[in-house]
Amino acid sequence: MSSVVGAIFSENREKILLIQRRDVPVWVLPGGGIEDGETPIEAIIRECKEETGFDVIVLKKIGDYYPKNRLAKRTYFFECSIVKGNMSTGSETRNIRFFPINELPKWLPPPYEDWIIDAYQNPSTPFSKTLTQVNYPTLIKHLFLHPILVFRFLLARMG
Repeated sequence: MSSVVGAIFSENREKILLIQRRDVPVWVLPGGGIEDGETPIEAIIRECKEETGFDVIVLKKIGDYYPKNRLAKRTYFFECSIVKGNMSTGSETRNIRFFPINELPKWLPPPYEDWIIDAYQNPSTPFSKTLTQVNYPTLIKHLFLHPILVFRFLLARMG
């Protein structure tokens, strides 16, 4: 199974839209799994609508991230733009907010901070990268630093 993630910047590109998940209350980029018969572009448009209330268009593909282990999935990363709608939480979203690029939430789970940097650097052509930030040593480190969040993450991954 693959997933999608989307970067939605403010018009001046000084802020980025993040959602706070309900299952694991951390700030992340909008995104999720690709459903059967769905293209990655259809999936990110659907996920953005479900998680933010906004209808978006895909401006460009930023890149593909490939898992290094079983903790991650192949992820398609897109830059999107809001075309209409009102900011609203959905069943998976606790909160939605634009954050200044230089004032991101204190703790973003890996690899979200790196993804935000990749999107902000505005590559001219899509790239492929290995998801090196999602690994077993990092999982163990975060298990000690944020045990409740890690257990909630693992339970959410199991369905």
